[in-house]
Amino acid sequence: MRDTRESRLLLVLLVAIAFALITVDIRGGEDSPLDKPRTAAQTVFGPVEDTVATAVDPVGNAIAAVRDSDDRHDRISSLERENAVLKQKLGSDDRNRARAAELDTMLKTAGRGQYGIKGAEVIAIGAAQGFSWTVTIDAGSNDGIARDMTVINGDGLVGRVTTVGPSTATVLLANDPDFTVGTRLEKTSEIGFANGQGDRSLRVQLLNGKAKVKKGDRMVTFGSRADRPFVPGVPVGEVVRVDPSRGDLTRTVQVRPYVGFTKLDIVGVVVKPPRTNPRDEVLPPKPAKKPTPKITVTVPPSANATPGGAAQ
Repeated sequence: MRDTRESRLLLVLLVAIAFALITVDIRGGEDSPLDKPRTAAQTVFGPVEDTVATAVDPVGNAIAAVRDSDDRHDRISSLERENAVLKQKLGSDDRNRARAAELDTMLKTAGRGQYGIKGAEVIAIGAAQGFSWTVTIDAGSNDGIARDMTVINGDGLVGRVTTVGPSTATVLLANDPDFTVGTRLEKTSEIGFANGQGDRSLRVQLLNGKAKVKKGDRMVTFGSRADRPFVPGVPVGEVVRVDPSRGDLTRTVQVRPYVGFTKLDIVGVVVKPPRTNPRDEVLPPKPAKKPTPKITVTVPPSANATPGGAAQ
């Protein structure tokens, strides 16, 4: 008990002395009698403080660095998110530009053929409908779409409408094995029938077994009675192989379709046929042939000839 009472008295005395010194220091201002002792204390304890500060500062710096690192991380994350949004927007803009170009090409194709079309977007593929090559478009009877209408895009023949709902329709693609369309060769007007072969080229049987046809020849749709299911003049494809003729009544050729059936997006359903048959007007222009370079060979004079022209 004695030690405890003495410790308390000492603590009270130290607190009283501290308050007294603080009061004297404040009242003295710049002339404070404690100024010299403070300076001496600073001289003595200053190096110790610097040493302690040097030892402690790295820890403080590390903590600050971690804090700043978090701030930088948050900023980087924010910038990454902004960058992702910008990339997504840019991608969307690129996609919109690509679709606008695709739509423009389709409208030009329809214009050359005088086809009245209803634009639509492919919204599904026909996996649920078996192994047939079909797509679903976002236009139906409410948009004037009916069964057995021709479907095109900017490249050529896509297919024909098979079933129609109020707001959607199913299109049988031209590369489906059950698809058949009458064709006509450019210039020669040889008639045939094209059948789909899935992911391979179209198989076309020309009615004339002796028809003159070669690789690179182009075909368009022949057209149907009353323009259903096919309007005339729609580009079909280009001959890539001519099978050998065996004296049959028909001749078979393989035709690469103009349309890429695995990347369909925007299509047009022909709701109004052309007033007249466009024939070959809808086919794309052929690329200009590059001129054959002329090579001039200069024969140097014989090394054995004399200046007068006589050989030695």
